[in-house]
Amino acid sequence: MAVLGLWGLDRGGMWRDEAVSFQVGRRTVPQIWRLLHEVDAVHGLYYLFVHAVLAVHPGEVVLRLPSVLAAAGTAGLVAALGCRLARPRVGLWAGLLYAVAPMAGHYAQEGRSYALVAAGATGATLLFVRAVRGGSFWPYGMVLAVTCWLHEFAVLLPFAHAVSLAFARAGARTWRRFGGAAGAVVLALLPMVLVSRGQAAQVAWLRTPTAETAGGLLRTFLGPADEVYWVCLALALLGLAGIAGRRGELTCAGVGLPVAVVPPALLMLASQVSPLYVDRYVLYALSGAPLVVAAGAERLADVLERRRPDRRGAARSGAPAPRSLGAALAGVLAVALCLLHQFPLLQRDRDPAHRPDDLAAVSRAVAREVRPGEAVLFLPAQTRNAALTYPRAFRGTRDPALVAGAARSGTLYGREAGPDELRRRLARLDRVWVVADRGLLAGRWVPRDPTERTELTVLWQQFTAARESVRGGVTVRLYVRPDGALPGVPVSARPGTPPGPPRPARW
Repeated sequence: MAVLGLWGLDRGGMWRDEAVSFQVGRRTVPQIWRLLHEVDAVHGLYYLFVHAVLAVHPGEVVLRLPSVLAAAGTAGLVAALGCRLARPRVGLWAGLLYAVAPMAGHYAQEGRSYALVAAGATGATLLFVRAVRGGSFWPYGMVLAVTCWLHEFAVLLPFAHAVSLAFARAGARTWRRFGGAAGAVVLALLPMVLVSRGQAAQVAWLRTPTAETAGGLLRTFLGPADEVYWVCLALALLGLAGIAGRRGELTCAGVGLPVAVVPPALLMLASQVSPLYVDRYVLYALSGAPLVVAAGAERLADVLERRRPDRRGAARSGAPAPRSLGAALAGVLAVALCLLHQFPLLQRDRDPAHRPDDLAAVSRAVAREVRPGEAVLFLPAQTRNAALTYPRAFRGTRDPALVAGAARSGTLYGREAGPDELRRRLARLDRVWVVADRGLLAGRWVPRDPTERTELTVLWQQFTAARESVRGGVTVRLYVRPDGALPGVPVSARPGTPPGPPRPARW
């Protein structure tokens, strides 16, 4: 997992979410604290952690290194779960399956909190298993509480553990101890829940998940490549045959299946009322899938080994069974084949163009096209991330919409002028560069913010698109005021003029 995580870690560009981590992490602690009162409280602990990390060296590789280490730790924790719940070879297979999963590799290279949340949740699951076998539940509660403060949707994990207790037919005392620890986690998380509810506009872009969404997540968990998916699905179904062991005993499938299924299912159900679901929010549930698949592989290996006549003799002599070692190595070879089939997916994931956007490419286009002293607008305001993350390319340019910078205003992207003031500022310009979402300029969606709507209206009415440079989903486009056009007077459509956004009447 560490090798795959480090491979291609320096992509040479950050996308918008990573850029937020980077530019917020470089603020002072009081500035971060002020920001969390306005927005992104759910990531507050992570931002403070990143602040300490970037104090060592403010670079994108350093930003991503904690995710690489967390992903490697998660693979080891999955292996430890397989060892405790079954036997060492099951742990070996499960840990390797997690390591070669493209979803795990993707978030191992993200400068965001999700890989750390996965490590915390998997560590909490291991502590849960130990507690059910007679240990204390309080270490489990403490690790889970910290994990929930990294991302609040980790609070769905205790529901999965409750299902595991039901499969194990645990006694009343175990249920009481578990309930006390889980209740303490919920109480510890309440302050964040209360604050983040007031910041729900941050996820207003989410859509209601469908049955197709659930099917896509299943394929992501088991393997995006067809050959891998169908083999892993068959082994997982075989593993479910041993989901319930003796009374009070946790099994590999009895722990893995609820972890993989319950948190995503609960979040998808809640999202039917208020959309909250994104697959990265439940990345930590991925750790359950390899355990179920490895449990199925173990049942298959057991059946095959029982047909070998020399296994009992080796067991009686106390020597390790050679065929058992052969089965372990065969499983490792099978995982290597999984990696081979999914290698093109992993390779493509190292390309910055595979992310939703590439802000480094946008900044290079600006550095090449825009001259010092020229005006640059950002539509929507989130695209200002390019200037905040790669300020050198924007040095000397003017931002006519900006009133206060991001750090000083306690916001993610700065505070912009109101619609009337923005009209007055744009009326003094004959040409303006726009760094914008391509779909927004094409009229495929409409911003809610009145300032952003005003920017679009003025550009459409008073300016003509001259030339542009496209970098993925972001356009760097020059708008010029046609000769003789007066500020505030719409420009008639001309042959060859690129279409603007929809007229204001449609908004």
